[in-house]
Amino acid sequence: MSKSAGNFFTLRDLVLKGHKPSSIRYLLASVPYRHQLNFTFEGLQQAAASVERLRNFRLRLSGNFPDGSSLAMTSLAQETSRRLRESLDDDLNTAQAQAAIFDMARATNAAIDAAEIKKEDVSPLLAALDQFDEIFSVLKDDDAEKMQQIAEWAASDGREKDINPSLLDVVRSAALSGDQINQKLEQMKAARAGKKYAESDGIRAELTAAGIIIEQTKEGVRWRRK
Repeated sequence: MSKSAGNFFTLRDLVLKGHKPSSIRYLLASVPYRHQLNFTFEGLQQAAASVERLRNFRLRLSGNFPDGSSLAMTSLAQETSRRLRESLDDDLNTAQAQAAIFDMARATNAAIDAAEIKKEDVSPLLAALDQFDEIFSVLKDDDAEKMQQIAEWAASDGREKDINPSLLDVVRSAALSGDQINQKLEQMKAARAGKKYAESDGIRAELTAAGIIIEQTKEGVRWRRK
């Protein structure tokens, strides 16, 4: 294994290729520490998709739900919390912890789609997510700041040619704050309501150029950074 053979990468190398620190962290923690990780770029892409699914799941839990609670959802959150604790007790079995949280996400997403989730169900589900993130630390989207630091290091070290454009896309997406993005989305919504379609499309194009991905979901317009 060596750099010259092309099968050795530092963490900085991976970030310069455009891979997010959260994806790398998730992948490295996906295999219990006594087992060897078979690193592949496909596996890293799958890790990125897993992190994105969990972040989107958390975002879905911020929707508007009817008052009340569901015994099924409360039990699901409690069961997930128990499985997370047991996974750590089982010689830090991180793979089991990841399986537990995705089982919860799948069941909860199905409940949301079927309008079976209530407002009081959200808190215990979020608590289980927080418990998971205390282990993996991937739900907070702070990748852009870290990637900016790596890009600046590469530039100062004369490695500008190694900076992948996708890294710059992620960094650019952090230029707008969440409040600024939400404000622009409100402006876009108002423009469409007033049949000012060119203005609405212009705002969308501006956000897209800034690295903001806009999605139309059942719960309404949602955005995320590249």
